[in-house]
Amino acid sequence: MNKIAVHELPPFMLASVRFSVAGILIFVLCKIMGIPLNITKKQLLNSMIAGFLFLAFGNGFVVWALKYVDSGFAALEIAAQPLVILLLMRILEGKKIQTMSVVGVIIGILGIYLLVSQNQVISQENSVLGMVMIFFCMVSWAYGSLFVAKADLPKNYFVNTGFQMFTAGIMLMVGSLLIGETWTLPTAWSSPITICHAFSNYFGKYCCLYCI
Repeated sequence: MNKIAVHELPPFMLASVRFSVAGILIFVLCKIMGIPLNITKKQLLNSMIAGFLFLAFGNGFVVWALKYVDSGFAALEIAAQPLVILLLMRILEGKKIQTMSVVGVIIGILGIYLLVSQNQVISQENSVLGMVMIFFCMVSWAYGSLFVAKADLPKNYFVNTGFQMFTAGIMLMVGSLLIGETWTLPTAWSSPITICHAFSNYFGKYCCLYCI
């Protein structure tokens, strides 16, 4: 879905709207359920850091990278994230990695290398840039996983997620405006026929009935 959307919308705008709206909806849900949204300044700061690591950078730049790489490759590369977490645990926390985990890391790196070495992947313009950016996003996600394990965050899962999403959405909005992305209303987007054709090209025979 992101692969389709980035051909129509600026990537940071897309991610900003998604997370901002999701955060607001979670806050509304918390109010309906009677869950207090009061958090400490430290928890707010940690939520902002986690939101940046997981969503603003970790997800926002993945959306941006999809302009240059195939979504299938992006999914495969991101699937190696647990391996990156193991390496960071070893580097930053000194924890030993089990032998089978090391084997998994080697196999994962080998698999990614074999895929990246294919001409149809690296021949695309800026595809290597997209791959490198996704790798840094993986590192951001991995470090974020280690960070939230120790950080003082809101105890309620909904409140924690809501603040991470909303603050990440604001960060992405600021980033979008700073790099000069053009924000447009839905009325300025492609017609339903164009969008359906995009779905048709992406999903093959599983095209929506509107295109038939």
